[in-house]
Amino acid sequence: MSGRVAVLGLARSGRAAALLALKQGAEVYASDAGDTPVLREAAEAVRAAGGRVDLGSHDIDAIAGSDVLVVSPGIPPTAPVLQDERVAAVPQISELEYAARALRSKVVAVTGTNGKTTVTALTAHLLRASGVDAVAAGNIGRALADVAVADEHPAVTVVEASSFQLAGVDRFRPDVGVLTNLAPDHLDRYASVAEYYGDKARMFDNAEAGSRWVLNGEDVEVERLIGDAPGERYPFHLEHAPAGDAAGAWLDGDLLRVRLERGGEPVDLVRTDELRLLGRHNAANALAASLAALLAGATVDGVRAGLRDFAPMEHRLEPVAERDGVLWVNDSKATNLDSTRMALRSMERPVVLLLGGRHKGEPYTGLLEAAQGRVRVVVAYGEAAPVVVRDLESHLTVVRVDGGFERVVATAAGLARPGDAVLLSPACSSYDMFENYEQRGARFRELARAVPAREPGVRDGGASWRSGDRRPGVSNGA
Repeated sequence: MSGRVAVLGLARSGRAAALLALKQGAEVYASDAGDTPVLREAAEAVRAAGGRVDLGSHDIDAIAGSDVLVVSPGIPPTAPVLQDERVAAVPQISELEYAARALRSKVVAVTGTNGKTTVTALTAHLLRASGVDAVAAGNIGRALADVAVADEHPAVTVVEASSFQLAGVDRFRPDVGVLTNLAPDHLDRYASVAEYYGDKARMFDNAEAGSRWVLNGEDVEVERLIGDAPGERYPFHLEHAPAGDAAGAWLDGDLLRVRLERGGEPVDLVRTDELRLLGRHNAANALAASLAALLAGATVDGVRAGLRDFAPMEHRLEPVAERDGVLWVNDSKATNLDSTRMALRSMERPVVLLLGGRHKGEPYTGLLEAAQGRVRVVVAYGEAAPVVVRDLESHLTVVRVDGGFERVVATAAGLARPGDAVLLSPACSSYDMFENYEQRGARFRELARAVPAREPGVRDGGASWRSGDRRPGVSNGA
């Protein structure tokens, strides 16, 4: 797309979109309300390629004079710059849409509330294990525009598509689309759950008879969302096989099985104990990824091999340390209640649960069923700590920690007993203390690995302190 292109936001997606537009011969203006070292580096890269950039402010005239405005996913619709009447008159699309138009590749798009990143990475891994040139991009970390700007494009691009990215699509139509599940999320950005689901539904806007959809067959909201969109459907199930002899994937006891054609013979893949991923929900992720990969050109043998050697991803039920009989698990990617529920259901040890960050709108009582019989103590921290205490203190043992993340981890270490798991699964965004969930998870990993071996001391309610010490920065139910 040539002409005049404005790009709003200069993080990973915005930077890549601006460079793509410049490569296509467009006149580019990019801006970001922030001004950080990372943004300055992005600004210099865009300027070096011939674009004009503002940090800390926006040139409304430049944006209003553009033919199209590419909006980065981190920019909410309520951003002041988007409220300007002249800016609102410019056609707007997401970086996902802009990049997809330039991409010469088969596209597998993965969306849903939870499991997107694992399914995206696993699908690309299964394709590569089958000898297919495939990359993972989108919300997973590498911007789709960064794939599109390269001279050579892969045979298959597997795209993690967030609701924020799908909100701005127009002509986007994946060859294979995956909908992992639906649950309330991002209620700090959306006025309602229906509005959030509505953006997810944009993936199906341009569906056609040749579209292929991998769908959670046990989620009624998924069935409701896709409605009567055209295309072939491939449900995946944990509890039973697809109805009749329909195509799909399912868990038969502990065996993952698929059928790609109605009436065809089922194909056995691997057993759950061959997976390196923790939790029953990851069996569902493996089923979804297997279907998507096979539909995009993977071989059965490649899928089997890939399922066996795919390692847990960073920040997603990632075991990071074990000391004094305590397992430390990094699930920093769990930024909503549904993710934390899944994490809790995956745990086979008593749990010291680190819960907190920036509150996203849902009551934490939604965790109680999954916590029953699993969570021994909740460590409440960050901006959400008062809400966590209010919601859970009459149901669970809650220890509130006021102070930095180092104090949070130190408190968890004191509370943990041999045989426990300390689980960082915050059900909150990270923005009160960190730039993103990756930074939060990396810091947790670092601190967990640095926890010293226990010294003999006084045991109090499962926590170990030397006699006479105070519990630093901790108040129970306060």
